[in-house]
Amino acid sequence: MNDPGDDMTPMPSPILLEKPLPAFLVRYRFGTTALLNLGFAVLAYVGAFALRFDLEVPESYRAMALRLLPLLVLCKLAGFWRFGLFSGWWRHVSVRDTEDIIRANLLGSGLFVLGVTAFQGLDGFPRSVFPSDFLLCTSLVAGARIAVRIFRERGGVFRELRRIDRAVLIVGAGSAGIRLLGEIANRRAGRTAVLGFVDDDPEKQGMRISGVDVLGKVEEIPAIAGKCDVDEVLIAIPSASASQIRRIAAFCTEAKLRSRVLPSLGDLVEGRFIFTQMREPNVEDLLGRTPIRIVSPLLDSLLEGRSILVTGAAGSIGSELCRQVAGHRPRRLVLFDRHENGIFTLESELRQKHPEMDLVPVLGDILLPDQLALVFSVHRPEVVFHAAAYKHVPLAEANVVEAVRNNVLGTRNVAQQALAGGTAHFVLVSTDKAVRPSSVMGATKRIAEQTVRDLAGGRGRFVAVRFGNVLASNGSVVPLFRDQISRGGPVTVTHPDVTRFFMTIPEAVQLVLQAATVGRPGDTLFLEMGRPVRIVDLARQMIELSGFVPDEDIEIVFTGLRPGEKLHEELLDEGEEMVATAVPRVFSLGRAGEPPCVGAREFLPRFERLVAAHDVEGLLELVKEIVPSYLPVVAVRETDAPGSDPGAQDVRATG
Repeated sequence: MNDPGDDMTPMPSPILLEKPLPAFLVRYRFGTTALLNLGFAVLAYVGAFALRFDLEVPESYRAMALRLLPLLVLCKLAGFWRFGLFSGWWRHVSVRDTEDIIRANLLGSGLFVLGVTAFQGLDGFPRSVFPSDFLLCTSLVAGARIAVRIFRERGGVFRELRRIDRAVLIVGAGSAGIRLLGEIANRRAGRTAVLGFVDDDPEKQGMRISGVDVLGKVEEIPAIAGKCDVDEVLIAIPSASASQIRRIAAFCTEAKLRSRVLPSLGDLVEGRFIFTQMREPNVEDLLGRTPIRIVSPLLDSLLEGRSILVTGAAGSIGSELCRQVAGHRPRRLVLFDRHENGIFTLESELRQKHPEMDLVPVLGDILLPDQLALVFSVHRPEVVFHAAAYKHVPLAEANVVEAVRNNVLGTRNVAQQALAGGTAHFVLVSTDKAVRPSSVMGATKRIAEQTVRDLAGGRGRFVAVRFGNVLASNGSVVPLFRDQISRGGPVTVTHPDVTRFFMTIPEAVQLVLQAATVGRPGDTLFLEMGRPVRIVDLARQMIELSGFVPDEDIEIVFTGLRPGEKLHEELLDEGEEMVATAVPRVFSLGRAGEPPCVGAREFLPRFERLVAAHDVEGLLELVKEIVPSYLPVVAVRETDAPGSDPGAQDVRATG
């Protein structure tokens, strides 16, 4: 590979830096290569005669050889030209190049036999010269190229010694590890040495692969690091599961080594992998469970050939929704958001991947009913995914009016236009913070769910989807931790016992898409998300995966719960139950008891008046009236988590 970037050599000794070729060789590379190849042909021809006569060629045969030399050069020139031996870089010679060299010499030698037969006949010509010339010429032409490659990769007298910046281990001595070694060995800009492979396969222990030793098993990484000066571990197992990555990362952490991971198997198969694309172990590796993949044949029938609208299209969930929807061949995809740069970036990405798709970027605001009315009347969306919302808990606590305006009244605007336009499927993106909400954000999303349900009144498939914290989404804890670690800490966690349910972005989007296929009118759906994750444990694992030791290299500081935050999120409210759907691990909420005492057609006008008056206290009172389980948190000693002391007190404010 010729692209710039880091380079490795499979030798633990100091790396040698090659000097660039002289300018005249680069400028006249074609002519120089042609002369060298023809020189080898002449040398092989002379050598063939010398071998035939034991290095004492009679005078008559010398004259014959000299007379036929121009014919030989012409024949070899034709063969070499036909198979492209005058082009290409010798330092990148491969098996394919060797095959071309053999073919070129076969052609050249065959033409020479025909030429000798035509000009003087074979009588009197030593016929053993023909095969000897072929073998010698092939060996010289191929050997010169192989020697150049070895010289440039292994070092030589014309290189300068320079020091190694990094020494690494490769985990995985399979095809991916060998490919990684081969690629980085060809990169000349870096100062990195590969010390060896690490692999759990017993049959590979003690072997030498591509010139590099297999030094031991994964569990021996700390011991190997103790004996050798290792700086980094490269994990070259593209099919490794999350648990395998965590296990390898744990041994790297024990050895105080940074680790990086090879891209996915799909990237390798499609040829997209290069050494510089090796990633840090990501948070999906730390999910604590296998990410859920939902496969449903109903999605194509729902999305293919239809007009789809996504609000909040530039956000983390909205943009991934657009990517996955685009894969189901919609007739039209409308990207609706007020974030100009985000829409521009997403549109560029989708146009590159799906040039045939009718893509409509719309800079718009869900708070402007007339603008929404125009979009719905022009594009007539049959499926709407409403992802636009204010989602940051502390910001919503500090901006109650805007949180209500956007999350409640904005949702009303979109739902009303969808109903007026005859939209068949409407999916509201909600949150698990809507369960027994302690924050303005959670309470407004709970009210948004009721708004959609009440306004639809059973018309169309209007549903809501709740999910937990989304790994690596904009503003989530993971990018915050990553940034804090990169700056050397401290990593800030609100409380040592705080837990959250986590999902990957693809999981969340799959759930949203499935909701449009399996949800009944008025349903609220959610995904089985396993056990909640302690945030402090997530912080520790991210620190360890970065090659540091928590509380030694990177400090963890507890800052206290922020306004509106709970220690533990929940999936079900009082009076709710899990009801299985046709899709495994996707559930809908079953409700017991009396319906809400205040309906959307009553509370929406009241919200409008209070928002217009900027009446924060009135808004909070109305929120509590609509969502009786809303309890703003002012001081928490949370004890209702699994394993806590049931006799302790849960301190909350109700006003």
